[in-house]
Amino acid sequence: MYEVLKTEGRAKRARMQTVHGVIETPVFMNVGTSAAIKGAVSSEDLELIGTQVELSNTYHLHVRPGDIVIKEMGGLHRFMDWHKPILTDSGGFQVFSLTSLRKIKEEGVYFQSHIDGRKIFMGPEESMQIQSNLASTIAMAFDECPPAKAEREYVIPSVERTSRWLERSITEMKRLNGREGTLNPKQLLFGINQGAVYADIRIDHAKRIREMELDGFALGGLAVGETHEEMYYILEETIPYLPTDKPTYLMGVGTPANILEGVERGVDFFDCVYPTRNGRHGHLYTNRGTINLFNAKYERDGSPIEEGCGCPACRRYSRAYIRHLLKAGEMLGMRLCVLHNLYFYNTMMKEIREALEEGSFAAYKKRKLSGMEEA
Repeated sequence: MYEVLKTEGRAKRARMQTVHGVIETPVFMNVGTSAAIKGAVSSEDLELIGTQVELSNTYHLHVRPGDIVIKEMGGLHRFMDWHKPILTDSGGFQVFSLTSLRKIKEEGVYFQSHIDGRKIFMGPEESMQIQSNLASTIAMAFDECPPAKAEREYVIPSVERTSRWLERSITEMKRLNGREGTLNPKQLLFGINQGAVYADIRIDHAKRIREMELDGFALGGLAVGETHEEMYYILEETIPYLPTDKPTYLMGVGTPANILEGVERGVDFFDCVYPTRNGRHGHLYTNRGTINLFNAKYERDGSPIEEGCGCPACRRYSRAYIRHLLKAGEMLGMRLCVLHNLYFYNTMMKEIREALEEGSFAAYKKRKLSGMEEA
């Protein structure tokens, strides 16, 4: 199912077989929280820009339109007409992000819907049931994501509860995959390592979960308040204790530099809202650094966002035109910027895979980082 093809230090070039197709890693998953990429980007667009995996949010789809609705429509793949792999997160991040709207108990988490205020309960079993209804390729175990700077006295029992929730997630996923009428009986399950910025807690947790029957392992609770250096340190300390014959996923990360550093430390899967969020605000990634199209100097700039870029925006339109669209509040401007940024990320991942195949990743990383510091 998962095969490491080449290594360079801790960096891995691997291939993962799934029921919805092959995933070549390292990979950046394009984030479509509510089964759509923000910025009017369609599934057809995702195919065009080289997307391998789309990521959607369990909590948000449960709230709207409802996972039962999506199941009745044939599952998330049919619902959004995307036929490559989909990863759904567990709703665990909302335990972190919706602090004012939730209460954590041993059985699970009680939420107040951010949309209509209705009460929602989600525990490991409920999260697995929702993700089974969505029929994603990869489901994530239900966890609590403690703040990066939380006190040890909070983090230790939180991680212990996450371990208990993981065991319940595994049991429920097995039951669901064996049940008649399940849309995707080959749904995979990734467990999540937590522990804030405490390396010893992270390592102990990694040792515990690596013995469990899982298809992959994620590092959660990073990029939520700690410094980049603290994050890299945690990766260096923790990843060696996770299985090398299973994929490693760094959740919610990050910038191009974060991804390059993560790959070097052994990460296979990444996701982040940066390329779409920044694109909607005219902040664009190039091989010579980021540019802000709202800057006046681009008002009469007839060049593409980046010379030589093959994205739909750069192939046809100028910086001046896209800037005009953004200033005028035209959706097309945001759409073209998001397409460019996602294309940049997807292309960078392809370049990383090629560099690993050639044994030249270290040189590629140095060259890429140096170039992006020019702007």
